[in-house]
Amino acid sequence: MIGDKAVQEIKTLLSKKKKIVITTHYNPDGDAMGSSLGLYHFLKLLKHQVHVITPNSWPSFLNWMPGVELCITGTEQLKKAEQHIEKADILFCLDYNALHRTEILAKALEQAKGTKILIDHHIQPENFAQYTLSNTKASSTCEMIFDFIQLLDKTLLINPDCATCLYTGITTDTGSFKFPSTTAQTHRVISFLIDKGVENSKIHQHVFDTYTLDRMRLLGFCLSEKLTVLNEYQTAFIALSAQELVHFNHQKGDTEGLVNYALSILGIRFSVLFVERESEIKISFRSKGQFDVNNFARAHFAGGGHKNAAGGCSLLTLDETIMQFVELLPQYKNTLNNES
Repeated sequence: MIGDKAVQEIKTLLSKKKKIVITTHYNPDGDAMGSSLGLYHFLKLLKHQVHVITPNSWPSFLNWMPGVELCITGTEQLKKAEQHIEKADILFCLDYNALHRTEILAKALEQAKGTKILIDHHIQPENFAQYTLSNTKASSTCEMIFDFIQLLDKTLLINPDCATCLYTGITTDTGSFKFPSTTAQTHRVISFLIDKGVENSKIHQHVFDTYTLDRMRLLGFCLSEKLTVLNEYQTAFIALSAQELVHFNHQKGDTEGLVNYALSILGIRFSVLFVERESEIKISFRSKGQFDVNNFARAHFAGGGHKNAAGGCSLLTLDETIMQFVELLPQYKNTLNNES
């Protein structure tokens, strides 16, 4: 992950009280918030002055997380966020591999004079930080934060708040431990966190059992009316227009996890969700087996991510984007139809 010399240098950096800023990617998810807040609670135990800054807000089902009320959001408090970034001695960059993924915060982060430490599990991290901890095989950035604390020989300091945040990010980014990135080490980390006071059943209730009636009806609508299955390519997709989102009183996080449902269909190996936003189409890609959606997203939809989970976007209309996607499938037919 990182050399012994770098670890010693980071230990030295953190040996005295510092002004520290922790940042996430735009539209922070469970892993982004869990890793940031988990690291926040750990660094507070070391007596540092710490601020978590997100480019924008997070899904409401994460509002219960310890410390979330202290986060600064760039869309609502940009001047304050930029001031903290400018004054920071250390800037942790969590769960993103390129500064542009922080959108509204990118310029301030690029100009910041503080030492940048990148901790992330996405493919092909850009070289913008003084220290880069990259592990594309890690289940989540939260698991990497645990590894980072372990490198510092400080795991005994982990308290229930820190453990709760890390557990949350791991469980969301592994799909409740069902994705291939879940390893024996992932379960060892989870075991340690539970021993530290995590109430795992309550976390699952907070994250997965808090659907509004509108969100549940949106899910039903997507599965019954919007799901298209292309058996020839072992592919399925859901496309939602802006008007349909308004009809179901869409709130941030309501489409979270929708892209995964099609992968539950026997024989489907490639699943896509298209969501119409104000100025672009946001796209989520998921796959099973050897089909690499990171490469697919990078090649065709200005995106990227992981081998089996990636994102992208399109500046075409929703219908044009779907047409472009469907026209691409024949060139991937052999790959999609090969056994994984």
